[in-house]
Amino acid sequence: MNKALRQRAILDLLRQGPIANQDELQRALRKRGFKVGQATLSRDIRDLQLSKTASGYAFPQGESATAALPPVSRLVREFVLDVRPAGNLLVIKTIVGSAQPVAAALDEEEWPETVGTVAGDDTILIVCPDKQGARKLGRRMEEMLK
Repeated sequence: MNKALRQRAILDLLRQGPIANQDELQRALRKRGFKVGQATLSRDIRDLQLSKTASGYAFPQGESATAALPPVSRLVREFVLDVRPAGNLLVIKTIVGSAQPVAAALDEEEWPETVGTVAGDDTILIVCPDKQGARKLGRRMEEMLK
């Protein structure tokens, strides 16, 4: 599994709430499809400059910890397999285990054509305000795939 996607998943998990220790982080990552050993997890924690506090792991002070992650165009190019319009919706197929990080990257873009996203293991549902927005967003994503 891709290091950048795994590290993005770690950051997403930390945004959702405190992670007390590496075992808890390892279990949470496994639920997202990332099978990671203790040594790899330790390197990720060091690379992301996370610190251990009384309540668990924390972001580096004064940083969002997202700058080193790849742009959405790269994630789409590497992990999106198909883009299918369905009215005001887009159904995005990804490789297994990649839907959540790709959806998180799409959410961060805050495009006006996107009302919200829902991600499973290998599928993302993007809700657009109307059919025109869905078509425009679909074309944008298709361009990223080229």
